[in-house]
Amino acid sequence: MLVKVGDAVTFGKTVTEADVMGFAEISGDHYEAHVDAEAMAASPFGQRIAHGALLVGLMSAAGTAMIDLVRRRGDTTQPVSLGYDRIRFVAPVFFGDSVSLDYVVTAVDPEARRSSAHIEARNQAGAVVAVADHVMKWL
Repeated sequence: MLVKVGDAVTFGKTVTEADVMGFAEISGDHYEAHVDAEAMAASPFGQRIAHGALLVGLMSAAGTAMIDLVRRRGDTTQPVSLGYDRIRFVAPVFFGDSVSLDYVVTAVDPEARRSSAHIEARNQAGAVVAVADHVMKWL
């Protein structure tokens, strides 16, 4: 297990209408906030927003980027996610927003073969849109 405290990666993605509509189909979550432009035009947001769970998927991609970093060091373990804690969606993500997720390892427990990381997602203006803590098991 070659992951270290302070290891950091960034994953970025521009969230498109196709992403949100595809996620609505996959998840079955067709809530108007995500799929109904007319209804959301009259809302406080003024437009549709991405699913929070879609952002968790992007957090997972950031975790995979960390696995890739550690594997480039020669790590041969099989990492798996044990889950996300303290997930908060603090600002909306609109269609066309470019989201950048910073994934930083904050703790490593070699005995339990676990790492903890903090994830912070920001939009193209630098505003924080989501945060979470992630626990990874290195099998």
